[in-house]
Amino acid sequence: MNQQARPTADEIAAYRADGAVVLRQVFSRDWIDSLGKGVDRNMAEPGPFAKKYTPDGKPGLFFGDYCNWNRIPEFRDFMTRSPAAAVAGGLMGARKVNLFHEHVLVKEPGTDEPTPWHHDQPYYFVDGDQVCSLWIPLDPVALETCPRYVAGSHKWGKWYVPARFADGKDHPNKEDKFESVPDIDAAPENYRVLAWELAPGDCIAFHGLTVHGAPPNRSKNRRRGFAARWTGDDAVYTLRKGYMSPPPPATGGPKPGGPMDSEAFPVVWRAA
Repeated sequence: MNQQARPTADEIAAYRADGAVVLRQVFSRDWIDSLGKGVDRNMAEPGPFAKKYTPDGKPGLFFGDYCNWNRIPEFRDFMTRSPAAAVAGGLMGARKVNLFHEHVLVKEPGTDEPTPWHHDQPYYFVDGDQVCSLWIPLDPVALETCPRYVAGSHKWGKWYVPARFADGKDHPNKEDKFESVPDIDAAPENYRVLAWELAPGDCIAFHGLTVHGAPPNRSKNRRRGFAARWTGDDAVYTLRKGYMSPPPPATGGPKPGGPMDSEAFPVVWRAA
């Protein structure tokens, strides 16, 4: 476990103010190559939650899968031994970090499907402010294909209905407090949208309530993204009455209303 990797004061300030920040060259080539092998394995041997969002007969491929870290050695090694948890802990200001899950999102060349505007925490069975994802590109990412983040949206006090990635529509099974996400593209002048050109080794860190989406990948290059998701000190396990993704663990999970610490969501980093 790498206890030394810590974001800078400027990176922490940007994460907390904007809800998203780019971190440059956090991960070595060895970690990126290992994750690439894991993604290849994941796509060849999909898990029970795997989705193909590209309709049959359409160009490209938008593939997603999650919660495979226990069965794919490269993912398990990264989630438990890389600097990722320490980076997330520093950004959140957490004393301990729990492994939540990983999420693979691949857009092959020529893929027309966008990722709809959404934020993650309404999908999750987690409440609390310390919920953080690191989106890690395994290929060079041009500005035109980079995920996009609405600066400051994690502070709006809003919880939006989970969007279906297949068609961008609201999921019909939802909690009463959720509302539809605003149409960011209809009035882009009303928002400060963040995106970056990325190289392997970089990552984007973002809060669980930061509104984000991603454009199609109509380029000639792959866009493989590995999202490492984490929770901190104040996170509690919450079973929502609406749609939850990923679904709650069948065994080994925490008690509702309690901390995430459990077999399903182990503590993988503690502050020195």
